[in-house]
Amino acid sequence: MAKITCFGEVLWDVFPSQKRIGGAPLNVALRLQSLNNEVAMISSVGNDALGNALVNYIAENNVNTACIQVTNDFKTGEVAVLLDEKGSASYEINFPSAWDYISINKAVIDLVKSNDAFVYGSLVARSSVSKQTLYGLLEHAKYKVFDLNLRPPHYTKEVLIYLMNKADFIKFNDDELYEVSGYLDSKFHSMEQNIRYISQKTNTKHICVTKGSHGAVLLYNDSFYYNSGYQIKVKDTVGAGDSFLASLISQLLNNINPQEAIDFACAVGALVAQSEGANPKISLSEIDTFINPK
Repeated sequence: MAKITCFGEVLWDVFPSQKRIGGAPLNVALRLQSLNNEVAMISSVGNDALGNALVNYIAENNVNTACIQVTNDFKTGEVAVLLDEKGSASYEINFPSAWDYISINKAVIDLVKSNDAFVYGSLVARSSVSKQTLYGLLEHAKYKVFDLNLRPPHYTKEVLIYLMNKADFIKFNDDELYEVSGYLDSKFHSMEQNIRYISQKTNTKHICVTKGSHGAVLLYNDSFYYNSGYQIKVKDTVGAGDSFLASLISQLLNNINPQEAIDFACAVGALVAQSEGANPKISLSEIDTFINPK
């Protein structure tokens, strides 16, 4: 069992017909916890009904909420989610939200120091307050996992490069990989060449790229591992990449070999994509049956 801290946005995904718990680092935290890790969340919510409901939900799912701050100055985050006919999501993200104002203090520093891994994304760095808190916590983390999760216009090239240079593990989707390769002046065209190029430029030995329905590729200690995806009927893609990352990190931190880890992670991502919302309940037996159908 690994001890992991997730840092960043906790919010409500607002669909046309309902609201659901969301935020990429929170989705990662909830999935990590469901896989029997010890997980804590660092974030901020408003002193409002949505914030209270969010913290209660996180606690009910056994994620440590002691470092979720409550502010009177800003509202709990909400994101309008739009789904196209294929179930792919686009987002309208309110600014400012409470999670833009996460402050650094002894409690959050001690938490990060004591854990095995620290998971963060780029969206939380859109505001100077949460960005500086993130930068501070990166100095104390043992193993730093960066999920780019790019949401235009909420990032800059300079911040992405800084956060990649601090990471021990970087996760991209295929579009993000090629966008960032351009930022770093890559002359390569193949996915593997660009992964190795970014690995060398940022001194990051562990890089994973998701390819939607076509699976994922993982560079881990100078070797490549592949999964070509699973055939499913997509309901919506919200949270599928987050559950993929959580599953992959969980496997690797618990010393599962990289090929088994990427196979497992792709299966969990697929199971989420064929379900509604970011955090469907999925048992370990369901995952095993999905990977190894009788």
